[in-house]
Amino acid sequence: MLIQEKVVDSGLSTTIPMLAVAVLAAGKGTRMKSSLPKVLQPLAGSTLVERVLKSFSKLEADRCLLIIGHQGELVKEHLGHRKGVEFVLQSPQNGTGHAIQQLIPLLTNFDGELLVLNGDVPLLREETIKELVTEHRNRNARVTFLSSRVEDPTGYGRVFANDEGLVSKIIEHKDCNQKELSNNLTNAGIYCFDWKSLEKVLPKLEGKNEQQELYLTDTVAMLTPALHIEVDDSGEVSGVNDRKQLAICEELIQTRLRQYWMKEGVTFIDPSSCTLSEECLFGKDVVIEPQTHLRGSCLIGDESNLGPGTLIKDSILGKRTQVTHSVISQVKVGDEVKVGPFAHLRPGTNIESNCRIGNFVEVKKSQISTGSKVNHLSYIGDAILGEEVNIGAGTITANFDGVNKHQTVIGHRSKTGANSVLVAPIVLGTDVTVGAGSTLTRNVPDFALAISRAKQLIKEGWAKLKVNTN
Repeated sequence: MLIQEKVVDSGLSTTIPMLAVAVLAAGKGTRMKSSLPKVLQPLAGSTLVERVLKSFSKLEADRCLLIIGHQGELVKEHLGHRKGVEFVLQSPQNGTGHAIQQLIPLLTNFDGELLVLNGDVPLLREETIKELVTEHRNRNARVTFLSSRVEDPTGYGRVFANDEGLVSKIIEHKDCNQKELSNNLTNAGIYCFDWKSLEKVLPKLEGKNEQQELYLTDTVAMLTPALHIEVDDSGEVSGVNDRKQLAICEELIQTRLRQYWMKEGVTFIDPSSCTLSEECLFGKDVVIEPQTHLRGSCLIGDESNLGPGTLIKDSILGKRTQVTHSVISQVKVGDEVKVGPFAHLRPGTNIESNCRIGNFVEVKKSQISTGSKVNHLSYIGDAILGEEVNIGAGTITANFDGVNKHQTVIGHRSKTGANSVLVAPIVLGTDVTVGAGSTLTRNVPDFALAISRAKQLIKEGWAKLKVNTN
């Protein structure tokens, strides 16, 4: 077996066998009834196959081979940005054994282990994969795979082994007789092979089964010794074949995340109604109210209160921030800010500390400085607000001229009256007051009062005149 040297922290070199990883991602996923291939189905903010790739990212594998088939170009397009991934086309898709046969010309000179993972098994833990590879190496096996005991083994291949973990054979469910079906030890489809040994037996595979496909499982009976490792949690090796199983995996991930953060000091008022992403980070004493959802990379400061009924994506929130019945996306929020209810903070917005963004307020791509308030019924877009600015109810920045977006700048301590319209581009100086109902199209200097209204017209007796006319 070829050996590569790697330097460890002590300054001494150690030798470890080479490792290649193959991910099976060629299936159609017919039961998903989707325009997307199965491995690109979303799960907890990522795709199934991305989660599988992440599960072994710390193993420092020498080769990463993604076997694609159905809608392979779409899979390749989705993952093309990932460095080190080699795409291998399986056409036609004639079983798992046929898929691994496609690697023979690519691994001709490879002498190490081949780890085989399934692109639709997204809950596998990094620790479990490491244990599989380590046990395989320590016991000098030709193949070692994961197994699990399930209450209902329908559809799973059955594992037949002795008490020492030595495996004699695996039989697919459709090929089992009645006695064999009573065995609930099932094959999880996660393998670690000695590649040179596997390479010799792959050409011997025959499709003598109900599906007339080449099964990778059939190689187990050809390789000695063959071992299995039974996982403690069968949910970890659960596959996703339909929407129901996808939902089950989603709930398993969400339960893991919520339980972890509750141990770290986050309070969930109604845990089952909330969802998180794995990129979320929370400070101390954060309270998450019911029906609150966090997506992407979120950082939530100490003592913040989120929800109820709130969606936060890829955003940073400071300490002691309160968000109620609102949507926040790609936004940075400072300390002690109150948002909502029913506010919408859109991408590119930066809200500094001690601000108030109130009822039915929309803010887009704007800077709102310390102590400023936009309390209700306003749209602030492409704007820069100074400190302690007070935006009156119904004020809007008219930032779009039909072709281009323009900026509004409002100086420190300025105030707008209700139902004001600031037509951008426009600059209001410091300590400016805008009269209610004004539509401003020109810059306003510091300390000025700006009023722009039509003259009020009163026609006495108009209602009576209208009645007489009719």
